[in-house]
Parts: sequence; C-alpha cells; structure tokens
Amino acid sequence: MGPRILRSIAVLRAAFTPGEYDIVHAQDCISANAVDRCVRTIHHLDQFTTPELAACHEKAIVRPFAHLCVSAAVAREVHEGWGLSPTVIPNGVDAARFATAVPSGAHGRYILAVGGIEPRKGSIELLEAYGKLTGLTLVIAGGETLFDYRDYRAEWETKAAELGVKPIVLGPVDHDVLPGLVAGAAVFAFPSTKEGFGLAAMEALAAGVPVVTRDLPVLREVFGDTVLYGTDPSSLAVALRDAVDHPSPSRAAAGRALAAAHTWRAAAERHADFYRTLL
Repeated sequence: MGPRILRSIAVLRAAFTPGEYDIVHAQDCISANAVDRCVRTIHHLDQFTTPELAACHEKAIVRPFAHLCVSAAVAREVHEGWGLSPTVIPNGVDAARFATAVPSGAHGRYILAVGGIEPRKGSIELLEAYGKLTGLTLVIAGGETLFDYRDYRAEWETKAAELGVKPIVLGPVDHDVLPGLVAGAAVFAFPSTKEGFGLAAMEALAAGVPVVTRDLPVLREVFGDTVLYGTDPSSLAVALRDAVDHPSPSRAAAGRALAAAHTWRAAAERHADFYRTLL
C-alpha cells in the first residue's frame, strides 16, 4: 500500500506548477504531500501502521500553513493532537439533486450503504447487523480507494458466507444513477468508524430516506436528532429495523431541512472569505 501511495504523490507532484497560483488548497493527504506548502482541509484523521503512510499523514497535517475542517469535532481532534486551530467550514450538499430523484425500484426493499467495503466504513459490522434482519436486501455502492483492502474484503466475504447472507455489491455507480438509488432505499446505513462530516448520509436525508449512523461525536454534531444511532451490530440492527418499520415524518422533514440548509454556495463563499484572510 505504501509504494502505491508514494507513486501517486510523485505523479501528482511532477504534474504540478505551484508558482502559477496564489493559493493551493489540498483536500487530502496525497495532494498535500505532492504540493507541499498549501491550505489543507483535514476531513478526518487516520491511523496508519506503515511507516511511509504514517509519515505522509503527519506531513500533510504539519506542513500546510493554514488548516480547515468540515466539522468542529474533527477540528478539536486536530487541536488536541497537534495544537493547531483549524477554521470550520461545513460541507455543502446538492439537496435538490436528491430531493427530486425518482426512487429506484430495482432491489425491492433495501438497506443502502455507499462507500465500498473497507474498515473505516464499518462494513463488517454492517454485515453482522444485516444478518440479524429479515425482509430486506443489503445493497452496497462505491468503488475502490488507493488503499489495499483486499484482506478486509476477503474477511467480509467470509463473514457473509458464515451468516448465510448475499448482499448486492454494485461497485461504482454512475453520477446520474446515484440519486435514484439513494431515494429508493428503505433506509440508509452509515456505520462509519471515522468521518469528517457525513456527506453521503446528508444526501440520503435530502432524499427523505431514514438514516442510521454510528454514534460518533462528529455525526451527533452534524445530524443531531435527524438520524437514528447505533454503536455495534446489535444496536445498528435495532435502529435499522426501527427506521424501516416506524418511519417518522417529522424526522424526515427535519432531515430534508437540514440538508437544504447546507448549500455549496454558502460553503464556497466561506472559503473565498477564508482565502482573502490569507492574501
């Protein structure tokens, strides 16, 4: 995994001309390492055991001259770990794109998870929660990352066989297909172990779909009472069942309003104001 990431950094660095820009803004640790001095949005913090990746992660935090986070919870983590004080600018969401989507009926009554199969997404715990449910299909959308999760994927497949369940794994989903897939779900599952904001879950709220997330401080901050929470496979299963069997119109309305309040225009304007303070 380390050499693959290092190659990606080298390719990006070779193609980049930093002198042509007043401000360079990196959204991830790979681009932050490639462009060196920059503004960095730290979406969430990872923990790596591979020396090369740990060094890349560290450099992508300490080397940038200005820092942003998309939630106060992650900003606190950065402050506690490195003594930095990032400015918080939440993400936006294209709420209308999901609010007006025609629900897909391709998979019957289904639980949808977006983001692929990987440790940070809590994929195995979601699988275990799904094993406790009946009458629903688990659908997973999303492609691969630069990180090598083949061992985790093999463990996930072994667990599925042990549980006797057969989720539908779609892989990457076209941009125009995703809103209908989200809107057609009976419930959206978001059991991530680490998140910076939870954009995929916010898109589900925009579509009026009930959402179940892991009970993390950052997700409590962003979503409040608009979603249901779980902490382990058993409580996630209970929350998923409750969301499907007892949908709450008031929670759905609050979720739609929350998503609509997070516009990309507002996020862009706040970024522009932030850049002006640097210039």
